[in-house]
Formats: sequence, C-alpha cells, structure tokens
Amino acid sequence: MTMDRRSVLGLGGAIAAGVALAPGLHLIAAPAAPTPASGTGKRWAMLIDTTRCTSDCTACTKACRAENNVPLFGDPQRDIHWIRKVELKDQSLRKPTVSLPVLCNHCENPPCVHVCPTEASFVRHDGLVLIDKHRCIGCRYCIIACPYKARSLVFHKTRPPKDANPNVPIRAAGVVEKCTFCAHRIDEGKLPACVEACAKADKGAMIFGDINDPNSEISQRLLKEKSQTIRPDLGLKPHVHYQGI
Repeated sequence: MTMDRRSVLGLGGAIAAGVALAPGLHLIAAPAAPTPASGTGKRWAMLIDTTRCTSDCTACTKACRAENNVPLFGDPQRDIHWIRKVELKDQSLRKPTVSLPVLCNHCENPPCVHVCPTEASFVRHDGLVLIDKHRCIGCRYCIIACPYKARSLVFHKTRPPKDANPNVPIRAAGVVEKCTFCAHRIDEGKLPACVEACAKADKGAMIFGDINDPNSEISQRLLKEKSQTIRPDLGLKPHVHYQGI
C-alpha cells in the first residue's frame, strides 16, 4: 500500500508537515518526548525505527498471523490485518520511501472504548486496549472511531489451521478484533511476536517495553531520540512511536 507523503495541516495558526495514511488519518510530529503514563503499574509501548524497516521484509506481519491465528480470506475488503505495512512515498522524490508498520496504538484515551455500547472494548490495568469477544455485538462503532484503521470485523466463520496456536482462541463471525500486543505472551514475560520476529530477522526495527520504567530501553530511547506518533493532536496519547519519518 503506497501513501502520499505530502500533506499540510494547520493547527491553531501553526503549520505542521504531515503524512496522509488514509482519509482523515495524518502523521505529525510530537512536540516533545512522551511523558510516562499515569499510575504506578506497567504501561506497555512500542517504538518502530523506520530506517531499519524495509518494504520487502514481512517478518512482523507473518509472525503476527501465525501467533494469533489471524486468517486471510482472499478478499481485500474483508481480510483481517492486526498489523499491516504501508509505504509513505514523497511525490517530490526528495525523501526516500518509508515502510511503515501500522497497528493498534493502545491509546491512553481510546475512542474505541468510549463509543462501545456494550463495554466490549476496555483498557486493561497495564494499558492494553482489548476486546471481550463475548460482549462484542459487531456494531462496528469502534471501527469507525479508530483513527488508525486498526480494527477488523470478522465477516466469515473461521476454522483453526492444523498448526493453530492453542493460546489464542479462534474467533467467531460477527465480532471485531485487532492487535493485542500479544497480551498472552506479555503475561508470560515474552515479547510480542512481531517484535521477536523483527529481531530474529536481524532488523532491530521494533522495541517494546514499559514506559513507566525510566530505566527501560524504550523509555531511554524515547527520551533521547526524536520520535513521532500518529495524530497526537487528537489527544488520544497513542503508545506506538516512530523514528525516521
């Protein structure tokens, strides 16, 4: 998927250069290093270095599908994507094309949770935005509310593949799903599958950790190096950060 890198947004009299990812979805730089989330517990976040991420590498997307039993139906309009790669292309050709993984941003103020009429979407104690499949009625309000286009409705009944991961239930038709940061792996002290696969592919483009821990690698990187988030102007406090855009 190729997106136009040229977009200009006016914000309260200030002009900021942005990147159009989808209709109504733009990328603009955060003004400063992010502050730790409120509370004393863990707060998980991800940092993606796009200078290390190449368009020909699909290690993260393949690992996500395998780990979470995410199906492909062969219909672009109905296929499910927990993480997808988009290309940010500068029409002036002055800047190189950037390959950008896009996934749920696990916002601190998630609009998907606010619009859910059954409280199926919720924020876990460690900041992960999750979905209770038993409460979801497939109304799709959350899909509309998400500015990152990170949610999918399961249109078709799925059958588990022979090598399905037993730790992730196969979904039923008519519910919404999305990236969970591999919550089941986090609970076992492991990294999300995409981060682990990126490291094994010798890319090192993804860093994951607790931003409430000032000594964690991700906290140190976010403090010392310039990073950006998608639509910080919305006040959602997304926790997927990007370098090199």
